[in-house]
Amino acid sequence: MERCLQRFFPILSHTFRKQCHHKLFLERNLFSSSQIIKNYRRNFSTKVDQDVELTHMRNIGIAAHIDSGKTTVTERLLFYTGRIDEMHEVKGKDKVGATMDSMDLERERGITIQSAATHVNWKNHRINIIDTPGHVDFTVEVERALRVLDGAVLVVCANGGVQSQTLTVNRQINRYKVPSIIFINKLDRLAANPHKCLQLIRSKLHRNAAFVQIPIGLENECKGVIDIITRKALYFEGPQGQTVVEAAIPDHLVERTEEKRAELIECVSDVDEELGDMILLDQEPTEEQLKAAIRRTTIARTFTPVLLGTALRNKGVQPLLDAITEYLPNPSEVKNFAFDGTTATEENPEGNKVVMDPTRSKDGKMVALAFKLEQSKYGQLTYLRIYQGGLTKGDSLYNVRSRQRSKTSRLVRMHANKLEDLPEVYAGDICALFGVECASGDTFVSHPRSKYSMESIFVPDPVVSMSLKSKDRSESGKLSKALNRFSREDPTFHTRWDEEGKEMIVAGMGELHLEVYAQRMNKEYGLNVELGKPKVAFRETIIGRVPFDYLHKRQTGGAGQYGRLIGYIEGLSGADNTKLEFVDKTSGTNVPQQYMKSIKKGFLEDSMDQGVYSGSPMAGVRVVLLDGASHIVDSSELAFRICANEAAKQAFTYAEKAILQPIVNVEVTGPIEFSQVVMAGITQKKGTILEQDLDGDYFTLVCDVALNEMFGYASQLRSQTEGKGEYSMEFAYYSRCPEDLEEKLARAYQDSLVQDATKKTKKRR
Repeated sequence: MERCLQRFFPILSHTFRKQCHHKLFLERNLFSSSQIIKNYRRNFSTKVDQDVELTHMRNIGIAAHIDSGKTTVTERLLFYTGRIDEMHEVKGKDKVGATMDSMDLERERGITIQSAATHVNWKNHRINIIDTPGHVDFTVEVERALRVLDGAVLVVCANGGVQSQTLTVNRQINRYKVPSIIFINKLDRLAANPHKCLQLIRSKLHRNAAFVQIPIGLENECKGVIDIITRKALYFEGPQGQTVVEAAIPDHLVERTEEKRAELIECVSDVDEELGDMILLDQEPTEEQLKAAIRRTTIARTFTPVLLGTALRNKGVQPLLDAITEYLPNPSEVKNFAFDGTTATEENPEGNKVVMDPTRSKDGKMVALAFKLEQSKYGQLTYLRIYQGGLTKGDSLYNVRSRQRSKTSRLVRMHANKLEDLPEVYAGDICALFGVECASGDTFVSHPRSKYSMESIFVPDPVVSMSLKSKDRSESGKLSKALNRFSREDPTFHTRWDEEGKEMIVAGMGELHLEVYAQRMNKEYGLNVELGKPKVAFRETIIGRVPFDYLHKRQTGGAGQYGRLIGYIEGLSGADNTKLEFVDKTSGTNVPQQYMKSIKKGFLEDSMDQGVYSGSPMAGVRVVLLDGASHIVDSSELAFRICANEAAKQAFTYAEKAILQPIVNVEVTGPIEFSQVVMAGITQKKGTILEQDLDGDYFTLVCDVALNEMFGYASQLRSQTEGKGEYSMEFAYYSRCPEDLEEKLARAYQDSLVQDATKKTKKRR
């Protein structure tokens, strides 16, 4: 009987499954209760999935600054939900490593490089989880994960507080309007201070936040947490903290609990009308009413609940799972929009916004977003978020961008690097499929005439480039294959061939980013490549305004080429200094509108790739077209595109030029006795110190420094602090270079032009 029930348990009715969790039923001992629950969690079959109510689904991401404990938190979530049998540590000291860090390189370095997806079940809720990297070099992984998620858990270190990448992740959460909760981790660490973390969350992240828990002791004395909503102390007993024991609040913390509960109610009632009315009437909210108010305000993004724990010591993770199901939204509570291309106009090129229908049915037209590509041994794996309708194995789907038709040959969902086959998926699901050619950010639909397209994913520009050389020339085929694969998977990893230096140039978000890809080429493709000296992604711009009036006229027999453009080019400053803009202010028919797209490409694509001053790409420029002329026979798209390119180059020649360099926000932490020497080092690099914070025996220094000055800083900081200092940095903005650096870069570029001209002359001779 036990074998029979184990086999058919996943497809039992919803009512029977609920009975299986009832204590009296389990005590009948017909078969092992632990085996029932294990089968329920592990073998949650696709037939059951079809019946899962939308209200019991959660799509969440775990995000944080590097070394805040994201992957450790995810490992505990998997263990306590029965998804894995054993917990392993991030750096793989037991030669196993964390489940979600499935890549060998991740286990060697002890960091997350790629986002990884999994799914768990907790108290009749199905939770899809994406664990994201914390290092700024892999920020695009966080970007595209948050784009498709309905909620997020922002992990903050109780010792480090709000750090540089915490701010970046918070900006990404705000960009996609993702409801989130905050988990302050590492209460067991020396100098842990969750109360200071809450102050920083309010001041730096600008969040209306409050504790829903307070700690029972800190550092080595951390014993558990107090749930201030239910007024109960929670202890985590057993060798792995798997048993949550509720008890009375310790006497010395009763007053603090009531104080923080009043603070929580005040913060929530300020932004929730229903709870606010109760407070005005001097009514005490019940537990259910307070939780409902927290849920409403969390989904509305007007309040952020803050939970506490230490994942490494197995404390506080089960209440975090409860908070995910209680406070974060299900897919039907988040409005997702697509642009309808059939309604596109010149004023509205993307089309009108259409609200996606989250109903889990194939009645509506299927709309899905490909948010991540990954190469596996079975071919390209494309991660999809289904926003509307459903998809069945064998169905056809169409890429809106390329209009290419593909067949769903295999449909899977992920558990780290393991695949679980699915026959069908519906709105709200995150899945993956094979055999689909696409790019990251493409939209797929089920109807060939549908032109729905989801909002694209924000992709930052690379800031560091290096030369990449293979020691064996016979490996060029494998190198090309590796570069093509990685540039498809990661939109921030760029490659190009430098004709001048006769070398391959790779560009990315930082030195670590490029080092990781070089190591992956060596490990996964058996190559022997090495990186050259880093190069900074400088930009060239102009100061002020310069007019242009250019006539392009060429006669070659038959129809020639004719185009004339009149206008001006001006530089952009401030936050717009990295943008390229084109403004059409023409009137009449002197410049026919049918050529305007080609003119825009000539200005913004052809002429901006390489500046005339330093050879760097142009940025911070606005082109304004006022007038022009055309010929009824000789004018064409090609003629006007060439005219635009030459007009821009002519204007740049006479303009006052400047060079921009990337500035990074740097956060340095170390023992307080080394603060002066670290500050002196930053000043020597012409950095601007923004903030200095002292916390016990440690200091934190926040500053802006030119990226060009930061190469080799890791070694410098180690020597300055006897190996005790740490730093992190992220791209902040572009700023004008000092005059001496501008002159140096311009002179180097002019010298290279002379050398190229000399080489060409010698070849001709």
